[in-house]
Amino acid sequence: MPNINAEFVNPFLEAASAVFKSILNVDLRRGKLVIKDSPIPSLDLAILIGITGGVTGEVVYSMGFNMVYKIANVLVPGLTEEQIQQEYKDIIGEMANMITGNAMNLFATTGKRINMTTPTVVVGKDFTITLIKQTTLGINLYSPMGQLEMNVALK
Repeated sequence: MPNINAEFVNPFLEAASAVFKSILNVDLRRGKLVIKDSPIPSLDLAILIGITGGVTGEVVYSMGFNMVYKIANVLVPGLTEEQIQQEYKDIIGEMANMITGNAMNLFATTGKRINMTTPTVVVGKDFTITLIKQTTLGINLYSPMGQLEMNVALK
């Protein structure tokens, strides 16, 4: 099994868990870990974050639309279906910013200086993204809202 350093992965896991607990009031339960050859997402919506500094690579979160709608309903209650259609990228982008900020703070406590790009939200099945081909740790996280896939490709 390729060596993927837990100290690179744990801040993202902890940050996602903290944000889901604090703003959505749900726990993320860790599922199976899989080794992949790239961080390409497998669910409907992806959040791409580039990492540079002491560690380089990409972190890609992805989730299904059913989870996106549940998150939108919790964060902005009372939205109509049409409003959710117009706003969900911004809502998920804000949540991604919170996770990224938390992860950066957690990295800072380890003494690792890293920079992260602003999260980019990408949607649909008919798009192509070119991600670096490198060993990726895929982690499935489960909550009452659905599955969050986290792909970490860092070195």
